[in-house]
Amino acid sequence: MGFFSRLFGKREPSISICEEQVHIVPACTTDERMQWAIEKANATLHYFQDSLQSPRPNQQYFSVKVLIRDGDNHEHLWLTEPSFDDDGNLFGIVGNEPLYVGHKVRMNRKIGIGQEFLSDWMIIEDGRLIGGYTIRAIREAKPAHEWPEFDRQAGLFIDEGIDHFKHDFTTPEGAILCLEDAYDEQDIEKAVECKNFEEEARILLLKMNDRYSGRNALGATAEILCQSFRQYLEEEGFPSYKDVRRAFPERRKISDNLFLITEVCIFPDGTKLRQQIYTFKGENGWRVLNILD
Repeated sequence: MGFFSRLFGKREPSISICEEQVHIVPACTTDERMQWAIEKANATLHYFQDSLQSPRPNQQYFSVKVLIRDGDNHEHLWLTEPSFDDDGNLFGIVGNEPLYVGHKVRMNRKIGIGQEFLSDWMIIEDGRLIGGYTIRAIREAKPAHEWPEFDRQAGLFIDEGIDHFKHDFTTPEGAILCLEDAYDEQDIEKAVECKNFEEEARILLLKMNDRYSGRNALGATAEILCQSFRQYLEEEGFPSYKDVRRAFPERRKISDNLFLITEVCIFPDGTKLRQQIYTFKGENGWRVLNILD
């Protein structure tokens, strides 16, 4: 039995392309339980698209998942043999039997849908699941002792994976990656640019119940924090993230602009580091904070 038959209890889809006319179908994104998985899939879609355009020998399988609506009904459906047109629309063959939207689509039928309705993507690399965020969400909702059986039924090797966020300040995870890049380059100025010392200072003063009346105390504290950060790197050296696989399994919202991110680092020798990192979104995008709980 193949991936879809194991995961969904349905027969494996035909590999041939349906000759019927391609139809564009509506979709929705109302499944709140999968929201983080959907956000993560869209934030890392660039990696899937690049890989699909120029697949590497170790990439054995590609699929995308979309949300499709039929009146009041909707469901997630996987599409095999995915492709994108010049406008970014998704095309693929319906890979599992629709349960609720069967009037709109059929298994083995080629469909097209706007990229904004993407809910997931997955690649199998060297037998390892990359992406598959909604699959991971379903798995992680189960007790940990049930994970091996879930993996067996799915026919997948599911570990932390590798999360390919862009190394920029558009996401909390990207800001963390930028800081780790600065560490690897041993560039103090670049590392400082990845931080928001003023917000660190504000939170620190609030925790100390310091009712500062203006920006003098805030600015002075931020400068002290910045100088302490520089001094630490100069005296203690830079941590190294070279050849490290990184995954971001959790994102906890503290406020609209403050998120606590869980990062798992898998080093070349197999050791793992799990750390929680605060990030803050200011006028210049996301930055990393050092907040002591």
